[in-house]
Amino acid sequence: MKELVILSGKGGTGKTSITASFARLAERPVIADCDVDAADLHLVIPPTIRERHIFMSGHQAVVMEEVCCNCGVCLPECRFGAIMEPAPEAGHDTFWIDPTACEGCGVCLETCPMDVIEFPERRCGEWMISDTACGPMVHARLGVAAENSGKLVTTVRQQARRIAEEAAHPLILVDGPPGIGCPVIASITGATDVLLVTEPTLSGAHDLERVLALTRHFGIPAAVCVNKWDINPEITEHIEALAHKSGARVVGRVRYDPSVTRAQIQERAVVDTDCPSADDIRAIWKELALQ
Repeated sequence: MKELVILSGKGGTGKTSITASFARLAERPVIADCDVDAADLHLVIPPTIRERHIFMSGHQAVVMEEVCCNCGVCLPECRFGAIMEPAPEAGHDTFWIDPTACEGCGVCLETCPMDVIEFPERRCGEWMISDTACGPMVHARLGVAAENSGKLVTTVRQQARRIAEEAAHPLILVDGPPGIGCPVIASITGATDVLLVTEPTLSGAHDLERVLALTRHFGIPAAVCVNKWDINPEITEHIEALAHKSGARVVGRVRYDPSVTRAQIQERAVVDTDCPSADDIRAIWKELALQ
C-alpha cells in the first residue's frame, strides 16, 4: 500500500484541486484531508458522512465560580493571562478563565488553595468518515482557536490507514496542510511519497526549499510540479533546477487555467471537465506512476 501526501509551502497553490483530480484518476483510493485547520477537499469531492467523532485533546481549566472564594491567588501564576478578574456585568462574580487564552498547563489547578478549579478534557474539533464518488474519505474540522492540529492530523491518517488495510485499498491520497510546521510533519511521517505543488514566484521558490529540506530530513522521496507555470516561465525553470539540485523529481507543469475556478464552483474535479489543465494533471499522475 502506498501513501501519497500532496503538500505546498503555502496555501493557495492548488494542492487540493490536484488531490481531487488524483482521487478521480486513482483506482480505489482512500482519501484523507489533513489540512484540518482549513479543510476544503469536501468542497470539490462532496462527501456523505457516515461516522462523526468528537476530537478531545489536552485540558482546559474551569473555575467553579459558585464556590470560588475570590482570593486571587491564581491570578499572578498564569503566564498566559487566561485568568480574568471578576466581571459582574458579564456574569462573572468571581475570578474566571478565558477558554481561548487557556493553554491547559494546570498551574492554576496546583496553586488554588480551595481546590475549586476543574481540569476537564478539551473538545478541540471533530473527525469524520464519509463516502464519496471516489472512495472513502477521512476528514476533520479543528475548532475555533483550538490547538493540537498535529494530533488531529495523526488521527485522520490512522483512520485512513485502517480503512485501507481492512479493505485492501492500494493507495491513500493525503491532502496535506501548507507550511512546514507540526501538522505537516504529522502528515508526512511514514508516508511513501510526497508531491510538492508550488507556483512560479520568488516566495514559491523559497517555500519549496523549506519543504524539500523537510522531506529530505525524513527520507521521503519527493516529486515537484509547478502550478500556473506559464505566468512566469523564467522562475519556473529556476524552481525546477532547484528541485533537481535538491534530489527531487520534477513530474510536470500545470498551466494557468481560469476553468479550474469554474470546476470548483461546480463541485467537480478538474479532470472531470474539458479544461486544458486537466491534461496537464493527467500527465503528472501518469508520471508519478503510483498504480
